Amino acid sequence: MRINTLTLFITLLITVLPVLQSSAQTVHNVWDPPYRQGIAAEVENKIITFEEIRREMSPLIPRIRESARSRAEFTQRMQELYLEVLQNFIDRVLIVEEFRDKEYNLPQTYVENEFDRILIEDFENDRSRFLEYLESLGKNVREFRLDLRERIVVSVMRSEKRKSQSQISPERIEQFFNENKINFYEEEAVKLRIIMLRPLADENPDQMRQTIDRIFEDLNKGTSFEEVASKYSQDSRRERGGDWGWIQRPDLKEELSAIAFTLEVDTYSEAITLGDQIFILYIEDKRDEGIQPINEVRDRIEEILASQLERQSQQQWIERLRREAYIRYY
Repeated sequence: MRINTLTLFITLLITVLPVLQSSAQTVHNVWDPPYRQGIAAEVENKIITFEEIRREMSPLIPRIRESARSRAEFTQRMQELYLEVLQNFIDRVLIVEEFRDKEYNLPQTYVENEFDRILIEDFENDRSRFLEYLESLGKNVREFRLDLRERIVVSVMRSEKRKSQSQISPERIEQFFNENKINFYEEEAVKLRIIMLRPLADENPDQMRQTIDRIFEDLNKGTSFEEVASKYSQDSRRERGGDWGWIQRPDLKEELSAIAFTLEVDTYSEAITLGDQIFILYIEDKRDEGIQPINEVRDRIEEILASQLERQSQQQWIERLRREAYIRYY
C-alpha cells in the first residue's frame, strides 16, 4: 500500500517547468524486471539510487501502462517520468542544502504533527500496519521522520519564493487584458430564480390555480421572490429561494429561455405551463454577450500574472541552485 502523502509528494515536487534531458544523463530502465541496483546520480554529498527512483515511479506506472497505445509510447513516457523524478530528487537535495546553509529553523512540532496525521489518516492509527509499510520500503521510523522533515522543508522553501500580487502593476494588468480579451468573452446570461409547481396526487386543477393566485398575490404585495419561492416552490432549489444562479440560453428549455431573456431585471413572468409543471421566472440580473469589462476581471488577471511571476521566480531560483551545485549523473 502506498500512503497518500507519498503520492502527493510526487505531485508537489514536480515543477511546471519542462524537464530537459542533459547530454550527461542516461535513462536507466528501472521499471521493468529484472530490477538493477545502483546509483543514478550524485548531488553534493547525497547519493540518489535506482531504488529510490523506482519507488517514486511505481504508483504512476499502471496508469501509464493503461493509457499507452504501444510499447514504444510506454517506453518513451517512462523515460520522461524517470528524468522528471530524478530531477525532483536532485532539486530536493539542493533545496534542503540551501535551507541548512542559511541556517533556517523548522520546528520539530511541524514534523511530529505531520507524522501523527499520516499515522491516523493513512493507517487508521494502526502502528503495526505503519511498521509493515516501512519494512516494505526498507526504512525504519527514524529514516521515515528524516525523509518527512526534508519534504516539509522543500514545501516551506518553495512557498518562501512566491511573489506577492502587489508587484503586479495596473499597466501590466491592462496589457494582459488587451492581449487576451478573447479569454474574457461571455455568452448572454440571466441570473434566475424559479418557482416550480407540480400537481400533487390528489390535487385538482382548481387547487393548483388557487396556489398560483396566492403566489402572485404575495409577489404583488411586495414579498420578495426568494421568500415566496422558499414557501411554495417544489423543486430542489426551494431551500435556496429558487436560486438557479447565472443561466445561459442553452441551459434552459426553449419555452423558458424565450421568456426569461425578454424579462427586465427585477421582474417576474406569468405562470408558464410545460406539461404538468408550472414555472414562474424572476430575473435578478442580466448580462449581454461580449467581453467582460476589465474592472470585473482584474482580480482574475492579478492571480494569473502572480502565478506566472511565481513560476519565473521558482525557475530562476532552482536554476541558480543547479548551477552552483556539484551534480554527477551515472
